[in-house]
Amino acid sequence: MDPIVIAGFMGSGKTTVARALARLLQCELIDLDRHITEKTGRSPKEIIEQDGEPVFRELETRFLSEVLTASSARVIALGGGAWTVPANRALIEQLVGYAVWLDTPFQTCWQRISASGSERPLARDKHQTWRLYENRREVYQLASLHVRTDEKLSDYEIAARILAAVTGNSPAT
Repeated sequence: MDPIVIAGFMGSGKTTVARALARLLQCELIDLDRHITEKTGRSPKEIIEQDGEPVFRELETRFLSEVLTASSARVIALGGGAWTVPANRALIEQLVGYAVWLDTPFQTCWQRISASGSERPLARDKHQTWRLYENRREVYQLASLHVRTDEKLSDYEIAARILAAVTGNSPAT
């Protein structure tokens, strides 16, 4: 099966859905933010705060390319902003079978962001985060598959929808 990339806003559930999907497929998962942390010794938050977002995005693109070309991972969870970078979308389009957008309501994302503490440097307050959410939605819509999520669906149910869509058994939405 071709690789599946999971994209979406911060707090949309990318990592947990990717983990569930990898279990269903019995394959390797790579969380890009975690991969960056392991390779650089610094979290995305630390890189953004110390070097700025443009430096982080350059690193993100470099490590995404590495993961897509040199890894056996079949499921890749992106960071919230990775899909918004045109170079990343071009890499994904060239090297990946499916890009899935987890379309999660803002309120759900905000609840998760708030609960996670201060690990999200681009989500300093609700108003700023809402603007970022709205600005990114148009770009997220470019993903090849669109999966609406809500609090009533478990991670495995969402993963099953994705699997059904990529195997042609049903639409993702």
